Amino acid sequence: MPLPTVILPGYFASASEYRDLEQSLQQLGIAATTVPIRQQDWFPTLGGRSVVPILRKIDQAVKQQLEKHNTSQINLIGHSAGGWIARIYLGEKPYTIHGDVSDDSVGLWNAHSYISTLVTLGTPHLSQERWTKRNLDFVNNNYPGAFHQDVNYICVAGKAIYGKRRLGSWLAYNSYKLTCGEGNCWGDGITPIPAAHLAGATNITLDEVLHSPRRKGLWYGSPEVREAWVKYL
Repeated sequence: MPLPTVILPGYFASASEYRDLEQSLQQLGIAATTVPIRQQDWFPTLGGRSVVPILRKIDQAVKQQLEKHNTSQINLIGHSAGGWIARIYLGEKPYTIHGDVSDDSVGLWNAHSYISTLVTLGTPHLSQERWTKRNLDFVNNNYPGAFHQDVNYICVAGKAIYGKRRLGSWLAYNSYKLTCGEGNCWGDGITPIPAAHLAGATNITLDEVLHSPRRKGLWYGSPEVREAWVKYL
């Protein structure tokens, strides 16, 4: 019996965008649910501010599934920024860099014992962008690579668009450059492949896969694509 699975939306995405993925996992016999995030829930995190409001919602969703299914562990899927936010949630170090929580706050991190497998889909695990860098530096300085030995890390990248300074690939070029410092590389149109993988993880690269469910074409949750990573749940 597969473990229950919680889906964490990407930055500024709402839970409704992941209903198809959630339902498709349920059809495979996986008790899947999405963290009930609305687009407005991201507003307090704008400008590189604290992601504590999102951590609270993750923790509530995880604890509900643990209790509902009477299990000690679940699996966690983080799309885009949801993947690195999940790494904060797993970690032991108090996430107090923004001064909005006390050192003795509990329940918002140190959750790795609850998580069997963390799947990250198109997650930018690196960033050169000043608004994001502070949060990601906290993650990577404290939890480099597939840090927790008791967690199975699956990191999935898309290889759909090569970043170039020309019409049709300019957005990808700029996004890749802001993320990993190099615009001329492959990625999913938003996240470059080098940033989507972690040292020590099971790293997967999928051809023709785009970043978001909002775009026309294949994305990480498309039926033809998810077969490559759903087997790890």
